[in-house]
Amino acid sequence: MEISGIISAIIIGAIIGVLGRLVVPGRQHIGLLWTIVVGIVAALLGSAIAAGFGVADTKGPDWVEWFIQIALAAFGVSALDRAKSRR
Repeated sequence: MEISGIISAIIIGAIIGVLGRLVVPGRQHIGLLWTIVVGIVAALLGSAIAAGFGVADTKGPDWVEWFIQIALAAFGVSALDRAKSRR
């Protein structure tokens, strides 16, 4: 992976993390850095899952891949929020 790929993964991960955070109802008790980390992980996992299903590279916007990534980010934000609130 080149440096431009890493930078784009961080930017896309931040966007995916924020969108995932918007999907989760209520207030989350995690910071912006954790949201970005969850978004990056969700973007990478979502791309792998979409590639496994064969929907990663389609003509036009990859709506299914984005939906998977945002759903994974929402799950990750929710799980991390629950884990942090137990402390």
